[in-house]
Amino acid sequence: MQINLGVFSVSFENGGLRVIRDGKTLYFNARPVYVSVKTYAAVNEFRDAAYDRICEQDGAVTGEALFVTKNGSEISVRDTYETQDGRTLKITRRAEVRKADRDDLGFQTKISFYQALSDELRDFEYFSPGQWYLDNRYAADFALGKNMDLQYYWRKETYSGLPMFAMRHKAGGETIALSRWAADATLPSLDRTATENYAYVDPCMTVGSFGVSKARPEALTYTYYGHMMATPLPDTICDGVSIDYIYPAVNGQQPYRNWGPVSTQLPISNITWVHPMHEGFVQQYAVAASFGRYDDFSTMLRETWRETYSRLKDRLFDVDNAALFDHMMRFLKAVTRQFGEAWGTPFVAQLPDFDPNSFSAEIGFVGQQAGIGYQLLRWGRLNEDAEAVQKGLGILDYWAGHTMTDAGFPRLWVHLSTHQDEPQPLWVRQIGDGLEAILDAYVFEKKRGVSHEEWLAYCVRTADWLTGKQNDDGSFYRSYRDDGSCCMDSKASTPCVVRFLVQLSLVTKDDRYLHTAVRAGEWAWNHQYRDFEYRGGPCDTSDIMDKESGIYAMFAFMALYDATGDAKWLEAACGAADYTETFTFVWNFPVHVPYPAHPFNRNGISGQSNVSVGTAGGDIYMAACSYTYYRLYLLTGDTHYRDFAEFLNRNCKQANDTDGSSGYRYPGLVNEGAHFGEQEYRSRYHWLPWCTFVEVDPASRFADTFGAHEIAEIEKLPGEELRRRNRIYDHYAP
Repeated sequence: MQINLGVFSVSFENGGLRVIRDGKTLYFNARPVYVSVKTYAAVNEFRDAAYDRICEQDGAVTGEALFVTKNGSEISVRDTYETQDGRTLKITRRAEVRKADRDDLGFQTKISFYQALSDELRDFEYFSPGQWYLDNRYAADFALGKNMDLQYYWRKETYSGLPMFAMRHKAGGETIALSRWAADATLPSLDRTATENYAYVDPCMTVGSFGVSKARPEALTYTYYGHMMATPLPDTICDGVSIDYIYPAVNGQQPYRNWGPVSTQLPISNITWVHPMHEGFVQQYAVAASFGRYDDFSTMLRETWRETYSRLKDRLFDVDNAALFDHMMRFLKAVTRQFGEAWGTPFVAQLPDFDPNSFSAEIGFVGQQAGIGYQLLRWGRLNEDAEAVQKGLGILDYWAGHTMTDAGFPRLWVHLSTHQDEPQPLWVRQIGDGLEAILDAYVFEKKRGVSHEEWLAYCVRTADWLTGKQNDDGSFYRSYRDDGSCCMDSKASTPCVVRFLVQLSLVTKDDRYLHTAVRAGEWAWNHQYRDFEYRGGPCDTSDIMDKESGIYAMFAFMALYDATGDAKWLEAACGAADYTETFTFVWNFPVHVPYPAHPFNRNGISGQSNVSVGTAGGDIYMAACSYTYYRLYLLTGDTHYRDFAEFLNRNCKQANDTDGSSGYRYPGLVNEGAHFGEQEYRSRYHWLPWCTFVEVDPASRFADTFGAHEIAEIEKLPGEELRRRNRIYDHYAP
């Protein structure tokens, strides 16, 4: 019996299955029925078995087996294999407890494919959205794959923007990907807290885990839950590397963060869920398996992500972006205050009542004061709102007039209400954010006949300092000390100043700044686009792989392409965009929210995004990218970018109190983010300035470039007009 999937075929024989291409076995499972049992002794016993019976009907193949535990419990398993599109294999499992022994408390089952090409974990590259890229060399120590000497690399699918896992054979490019078939997860029992115990019997758990494993029977011993997976029964065939979906979920092996370097001799946590071993209990779920061959990791990532994306993407959120933009600007106007010569918003305010906790101010990054100043000035001018104009000018004049140092670089972090500098290094990320916003404000005013030459001088002096600090390889250090010496010798933030330098060259007609930007772009091309070194984006994390580094690489490459027309920069922008996109929660699943006044009590979590690799929740930072992905669509003709741009432009707003009805003090307010991988929203429950800025920034860019806030409205323009408007640097400089 056989199912054909293009050049691949799935063959069933001797109670097992094989995946074949050109007569060669790539993946197999001789014993597809895997059951893990939690016993009363708190020991996990597992075994796999072949199908007792295989039959074919109407193009679908069904395998059945009766699984009997060591204690005599009986579970009937029925797996159905079929294809609906001729490319993807759908596997539906139904497992029913027919007989239950009192010492068998619960069970899991697993769908796996073993690798025929190699039994070495290091022979493969891995992709788990927001969790694992290549070998995770730039991820935090607690991330999957940092220690490749373990046995189990499983993570709950609710940690990822899409519930999927893929692995590619380095030598030949052969790739297998598993994904959840439908976005139909429900809430688990709310009295199970995943940080308190190791194993839960939960009849309500409908979430599984994806990952890879390599079992070594000789290394396993009977142990208690949480520190290793317990021994298999003697007749188990389990040696080799397999890609797995285990249901219900297990997080393992998860290194303890407080035990220092990861070692198989140190405690390794497995937090697992099992379904009850009760007679009549039925476990049912479905996964998709897809197969391909890709020349490189980036292509594999893009294609496997998009296949799952098209099947599981959440519905678009219904939001009036023009009205929401107006709410957010009125909110920013209301909360901006004057402190002597200084103007700005709170640094942090608790929700729902907007209780300010600090007026520490950053020019960019978390604080985004210069960007907010520009947005208030722009909105105030366009709407003839004198208060907004005054406050916007107050913010911009303060930074440009009071923070430049004698050394030629600006102070980036000050406390507004106490009029003191904050003891922080000079972050390159902050320079890019803040100085670009001041330059945009200068250009905006200049086009209206209002000159602020002190703003331009502030930008030029900072750019001159940057040009003098550029390393021989085109990079900048991530941060500098007050004397201009290197503070953090990582170079990962180099792309953060590229767009500023490109745009300054357009305004000043000074090619030195474009030359500096191109050299920085070359460093980013080699290290980020080619070597996947997307790390160090935020200023408040260690130098680890993250989302924001991908965002700023995308911004940099797009600016270089807009300025030079060199196709290599567009290629790199697409690569950065494909990587960055995968941090976004595109599917939706229910999350328990403990705050009565929160939009997620009525809205879904899709549109949120992981911050760095290995985290279990997210924030709204991908809202900053909707305009860029739409422009990328116009440049490439790739309709996926248009689809994703609209998703960001709408679904990120699910976190906003869009009309004031969620209970926040101001309409338009938004919470920063939270952990929700365990389906419980755990948040600091506060607002920071960047949260609103990353939503108003692309909204104003959409309006300025295309004349509307909604992509559906923008799409009504003729194609040639869209392409003309998309040449943004043709009319950037005043």
